[in-house]
Amino acid sequence: MKRTVSSFKEAKQKGQRLTMLTAYDYSMAKLIDEAGIDGILVGDSLGMVALGYENTLSVTVDDMVHHIKAVARGAKNALIVGDMPFLSYHISIEESIKNAGRLIQEGGCHAVKLEGGIEVLDKVKAIIKAQIPVMGHIGLTPQSVNMLGGFKVQGKTKESIKKLIDDAKYLEDAGVFAIVLEAVPDEVAKLITESISIPTIGIGAGKYCDGQILVVNDMLGLFSDFVPKFVKKYRNLGDEIKGAIKEYIEEVRRGDFPEDSHSFKIDKDIVEEIKRLY
Repeated sequence: MKRTVSSFKEAKQKGQRLTMLTAYDYSMAKLIDEAGIDGILVGDSLGMVALGYENTLSVTVDDMVHHIKAVARGAKNALIVGDMPFLSYHISIEESIKNAGRLIQEGGCHAVKLEGGIEVLDKVKAIIKAQIPVMGHIGLTPQSVNMLGGFKVQGKTKESIKKLIDDAKYLEDAGVFAIVLEAVPDEVAKLITESISIPTIGIGAGKYCDGQILVVNDMLGLFSDFVPKFVKKYRNLGDEIKGAIKEYIEEVRRGDFPEDSHSFKIDKDIVEEIKRLY
């Protein structure tokens, strides 16, 4: 069944847990979608896990459109959310709407995600007014990594917890259909989840959220530069892939691959005729 922003809201009302993963290409999106995932985030995390950047700040709107297009071709049932990258919604309301529109119109996603609370509320409202669904994102906001002094857990003081709850309520009032909570203590995530009527999607925010999201490269063991504390590796495909590649290298060097079953054949009489010509 096709997932929509409405089905996300209904899931919370029914007490159904939501599942999300990231994807950045056609093949992975197709696999995730066929497995029955509720939502796919084409995250600006692609800057790190797909493009090899140190953080997400170098990702552009063009990068996002390119990868969203690929994911949209692969996923037929999941709700596809596209990340608005750094500086794509910080300069003006007009530019924010234009960039969000590109992700929808050119990329083919169904909604966009913005990082921040009250400080981006005017942009959130304008984008929603332009008929583009918005997912919020508070807690650890990777685009603010330089301001935060690194990838640190958020919501550990009374003041910061109050701001997170207030931001969640502001975003709900503005019309977002769900909010990602990243790297906040589980009890804080519980407070936020209970204070709003829209779903919370946790990543490093504990079990009390209405749903969960992970970077697919992390949970499959495909990205080894670093592994966040909140990641559970369901498989270690990185080692399996390296093992398969090493086996391929050895077989080619020994002459064991390709075998006859991997080769195309031609009538031997034709080969003999060609040989006589040369």
